[in-house]
Amino acid sequence: MKKYFVTAIGTDSGKTFFSAILTEALKADYWKPVQSGEPADSNTIRGLISNAETTILKERYFLKTPASPHASAAIDGVEVRVSDFDLPDTENNLVVEGAGGLLVPLNDEETIADLIKALGLPVILVSNLYLGNINHTLLSAHYLKSAGIPVKGIVFNGPSNPASEEVIEKMTGYPVLMRIPQEDTVDQEVVKRYAAKLSQVI
Repeated sequence: MKKYFVTAIGTDSGKTFFSAILTEALKADYWKPVQSGEPADSNTIRGLISNAETTILKERYFLKTPASPHASAAIDGVEVRVSDFDLPDTENNLVVEGAGGLLVPLNDEETIADLIKALGLPVILVSNLYLGNINHTLLSAHYLKSAGIPVKGIVFNGPSNPASEEVIEKMTGYPVLMRIPQEDTVDQEVVKRYAAKLSQVI
């Protein structure tokens, strides 16, 4: 079974769009361990996939406030700990989507990166292309390497920037799994089109 943790270089990097593509490509189950606020990413995924084999699994924590999980949890009067999480029991492929970037805090001591390590999953890193993304991507890659977290590859999201993409690919050594240009519309047909391409390399 193939199981991946989708993370990104920051918030609004295209994690959920790519997670839908990956879920469709693998006909995998989907799990968002921590959701902070509405709209729920699981609902977005549900609307973007079209295969009949995917199960959308229930979040371990569904926090009310759209904020960093540690802040949202404090508002809700709960504490989120890495020890609270176990991989869902499924015999299907699995896509796990994180919250924000690697160092988004779950509490005062633990981050999304700690959760990734605890779950023991390889990462797919989504890098959206904007001014400054080289630094943010290389910092994320450096942290993943220093933490000993395996990486399946990288996905570039947004208008093409060959100079940025080439130096990131060279300096990280990560294989590029997919390049996703800016899409005016994101729907099931778009997801299916990218999923067909991704299924050839994943």
